[in-house]
Amino acid sequence: MRRNMRRNYDVAVIGAGVFGAWTAYHLRNVGQRVIILDAYGPANSRASSGGESRIIRMGYGADALYTRWSLRSLTLWRAFFQQTGHPLFHKTGVLWIARDEDPHTLNTLTTLTEVGLPHEKLSRSELDARYPQIAFGPVAWGVFEPDSGVLMARRAGQAVVEEAIRAGADYQPAAVATPSGKRRLASVTTQSGDPVSAGDFVFACGPWLPRVSPHVLWNRIFPTRQSMFFFGGPPGDGCFAPPAMPAWIDFGEQMSGIPDLEIRGFKVAPDRHGPVLDPDQDDRAVTKEEIVGVREFLARRFPVLGNAPVIEARVCQYENTSNGDFLIDRLPDLDNVWLIGGGSGHGFKHGPALGAYVTARVTKGGAIEPRFGLATKETVQRRSVF
Repeated sequence: MRRNMRRNYDVAVIGAGVFGAWTAYHLRNVGQRVIILDAYGPANSRASSGGESRIIRMGYGADALYTRWSLRSLTLWRAFFQQTGHPLFHKTGVLWIARDEDPHTLNTLTTLTEVGLPHEKLSRSELDARYPQIAFGPVAWGVFEPDSGVLMARRAGQAVVEEAIRAGADYQPAAVATPSGKRRLASVTTQSGDPVSAGDFVFACGPWLPRVSPHVLWNRIFPTRQSMFFFGGPPGDGCFAPPAMPAWIDFGEQMSGIPDLEIRGFKVAPDRHGPVLDPDQDDRAVTKEEIVGVREFLARRFPVLGNAPVIEARVCQYENTSNGDFLIDRLPDLDNVWLIGGGSGHGFKHGPALGAYVTARVTKGGAIEPRFGLATKETVQRRSVF
């Protein structure tokens, strides 16, 4: 990656995760002089965007805003991959697994219909016939999104940064000091003491975002430890890879998973918020207790994999807001400093749409969607966006 430093920029983007990468990419495509700064590098192993894979699905219960953003993002992701020659989307389909009166999945069904997205409602007998490798237990029905699937997250995020650089953005591997001042920020300073001047500053720092302004964000962004596991299936058995196996979401169990893609293994990820995590200092080794919990679920839902070996495991982190809505707003007292984050658990897919939205606000102004505003972020977690 090119590492240039001009004297002045239109926009400095701090953070090269999926939100920062797509914001920089869109800004550069509308002619802005852009620099990207990241302490550890695009899609690094400590970042929320650093995992191998992420589901992209349209279902959001009754929340049509995120359904429409997902649809737009999938269109932009696919166009980007076609344009750049990066085949980093797998159209596996996404299966929602539901109990009898599951309000979230019922609302998802209604929203998918209203938005006009392809989907199937599957009865229990249809689920059993189509997916005999899954033991559905108390599951009564499901919803299948045929056009959704999986993004290869780490490589996709890096590709967006590379294309932004190719289009003329600069990139600097550097940590940035906490901004301070009133009304407008003139520059930020890297750990080596170099000033970076810009007209606007976009802080899209993932789990590091609270450090940008601790007095504003420390109790409003929640970095938590999240584990994920890849299990090895039986030799020569394609039941846990596409097309036999889709990506899936078991909302009642707070579990989701991704089929065996690119021969990496069958991925299972709990969606419950873990303990607080320090993204710089904490170890990333999974614990025995975490493995036991996932194995117990695996034995019930995918019995053939009950004793399957763990072939890879990693710990990343969420960085949610109090309710799971994104944070897109200016930093109080500094009109040209933007705070972008709160996307973990569901945000990676939205990178293209969010980047376009932030680019429009930075370059054209306009009102911010109220639910993204800092004023709506509370100090107690009550997650309502899934």
